Amino acid sequence: MRNKIKNIVRDSSETRIKIAIVDDHRLFRQGITQILEQIDRFEPIFEAEDYFQLVAKMEVKMPDIILMDIQLNGIDGIEGCKQIADKYPQVKIIALSMHTADNFIYHMMKAGARSYLPKDIDKENLEKAIDTVFLNGFYFTDTVAEVMLKFVKGNYHRKVPKYGESMLSKREIEVLKLICKGLTTAEISNQLFISVKTVEGHRKNLLEKTGMSNSVSLAVYAIKNEIVTE
Repeated sequence: MRNKIKNIVRDSSETRIKIAIVDDHRLFRQGITQILEQIDRFEPIFEAEDYFQLVAKMEVKMPDIILMDIQLNGIDGIEGCKQIADKYPQVKIIALSMHTADNFIYHMMKAGARSYLPKDIDKENLEKAIDTVFLNGFYFTDTVAEVMLKFVKGNYHRKVPKYGESMLSKREIEVLKLICKGLTTAEISNQLFISVKTVEGHRKNLLEKTGMSNSVSLAVYAIKNEIVTE
């Protein structure tokens, strides 16, 4: 994947990944900017100390990726993330925070973040996360994957928006809910009284229809579309 992005950037300078950094600590912002400037395919376009400054600067220059802290003055990162995701769905937000409690991770991801990283992340993993989010839309660390599955296992209600109903069949929604509960293909087969091959077919359809790549990203899709709720 890294080579694929490098090749894209080599083909056109216009595809450099434009990145904004939002944090209320100036030294931290400057440190991240200096790291990003060392990577040719990254272009840190501006820094912002809070949500309002971010929005003002986005009116002048639009980033592809936003690195955003959760703890901000005025509107916190979770609410800011939700508003940006609603208004600018093409912009991908990566949470970068010292808070690693499950509820922070879950609510930031639910608000629209595409990844959640600790502030002590090293340069190589930060680079990998940005590349993956830019190319694939999401980047899940083991910690984020575990948290997202923990919050949806056994905690869901029948609440499907019209978009979900028109896109997924009733059986696909049933399979999706059981995937979110952590059931294996065989267990889903037994519970729904259908063959393993049929379950695998539904899983394949779910991945194709939603554009997701695995069970974890399917769980995130289910949460964002309120097919399952906490």
